Amino acid sequence: MQEVKVPGVVINHSPASSRQYIGSPSLAVLPGGEYVASHDLFGPGTEENRTLVFASADRGRTWRLCVEIEGQFWSTLFVHCGHLYLMGTSRQEGFAVIRRSVDGGRTWTTPRDGRSGLLLDDARYHCAPVPVVVHRGRVWRAMEDTMGGGGWAKHFRTFMMSAPEYADLLNRENWTCSNRLARNADWLGGRFGGWLEGNAVVAPDGRIVNILRVDYRDHPERAAIVTISDDGRQALFDARTGFICFPGGCKKFTIRYDHISRLYWSLVNFVPERHRSYPVERARNTLALTCSRDLRQWEVRSILLYHPDPDKHAFQYVDWQFEGDDLIAVSRTAYDDGLGGAHNQHDANYLTFHRFSGFRQRNTGSDLPAST
Repeated sequence: MQEVKVPGVVINHSPASSRQYIGSPSLAVLPGGEYVASHDLFGPGTEENRTLVFASADRGRTWRLCVEIEGQFWSTLFVHCGHLYLMGTSRQEGFAVIRRSVDGGRTWTTPRDGRSGLLLDDARYHCAPVPVVVHRGRVWRAMEDTMGGGGWAKHFRTFMMSAPEYADLLNRENWTCSNRLARNADWLGGRFGGWLEGNAVVAPDGRIVNILRVDYRDHPERAAIVTISDDGRQALFDARTGFICFPGGCKKFTIRYDHISRLYWSLVNFVPERHRSYPVERARNTLALTCSRDLRQWEVRSILLYHPDPDKHAFQYVDWQFEGDDLIAVSRTAYDDGLGGAHNQHDANYLTFHRFSGFRQRNTGSDLPAST
């Protein structure tokens, strides 16, 4: 095998020949400082119902596999009240499920029924590793179902799930779901494909909003802001004001608020000018650091990772956390591996870990390096 320098630290590698592609990277930091990362496997070589969990005791320099979980997909790792949770679906378009680990991700509860983590079993559900936020005494997480009809993107109906902060999160009776909002084909001049992979975010006015990826395949890219009532029961969207210009908004992103800078930050697949002729939904070869004061106006602060080839290279679905002056992140990475590389930019062959130091001081804009 030819030696290849892959950006970051390789956590896992799945060659294209396996027909098992790495998806849904997620990252959490345990109270003791250990990192935990996860990803699922998709593609024709899998059952699309399996998540792998890894841990690092040396701040991301080395990683070990903890467990492979069947019946878990599209999932978010998060720490709450000292315990580690994994929340997503049971499989591709499966039920909504949550698991808990009390030993750092080595063993997990099993969602057998409504009291052990089987939260929603009445429809087909979809999500991604998106933020879980605690605000005003409740835990918040965005979700979609796929009951809207019409195929991918068109069929997503977005909603918000929430539960009391100190309730048993494995008991479905403790969770409240908002109403489910379907797409309107007339929005964005008839070019609105759908919305998905929403972020629960505390807005500047203290309300919870759901900021979603938008399938709008042109520039500037868009995101959508759905407002959520304080009790979590009502989701509202005004198409006149709810769409915003958002760099990388046609691909999955994670938004978090930083109390030090008083800014919202995101790592996105911004599309530089030189790649604007490439299909926007597949242009994932550039990872940019962006920020906003108000969630509506976003600024590209720095290009973090870049490869000039968008066909078989990508740094996508990046999940990340604040750690002091750094951002730590995991990426679904498509890159050379000496075995023919990734199947394409979407069907990634690596899970990689990255540390971006001094992120608050980075301000080089959208200037591109020759390569990464």
